[in-house]
Amino acid sequence: MIILAFLGSAAPVIFFNIDRKKLFYAATGGALGYVCYAYFFEKTRNAAVATFIGAFAVNIYSEILARIIKTPASNFYVPGIFPLVPGYTAYRTISYMAEGRINTAIVMMWQTLTIGGAVAFGIMLSATIVKYIKHVGQKTKKAFR
Repeated sequence: MIILAFLGSAAPVIFFNIDRKKLFYAATGGALGYVCYAYFFEKTRNAAVATFIGAFAVNIYSEILARIIKTPASNFYVPGIFPLVPGYTAYRTISYMAEGRINTAIVMMWQTLTIGGAVAFGIMLSATIVKYIKHVGQKTKKAFR
């Protein structure tokens, strides 16, 4: 599954026409996110929590790598979150609606929205933390000039 997560993150790099030199780094971010997801899903049995931690890890990785390589972090976190996107649960939601199983569809829809929200919150929180750390670092540099 880690290899599939790696490949699943490599495909958007090609699709979005991101520099091919960054393909390995972006795909590694997707594999890292999936490893975090799998580990925490095994520990918590909660897909939303595991997805949040996976997305958080992908974005921290992306922010650090963006500063090292001097490129936008979105080049790494957009492909990196692809393995975490709740595509299967969204498919099942629509499938249950088409079958007329509305109650089951509502449960699946809630799960899909929760996982999608976990991805968004993981990215948002990690980006905020990185910006805060950067801000504190700049203030500290000014204080010691």
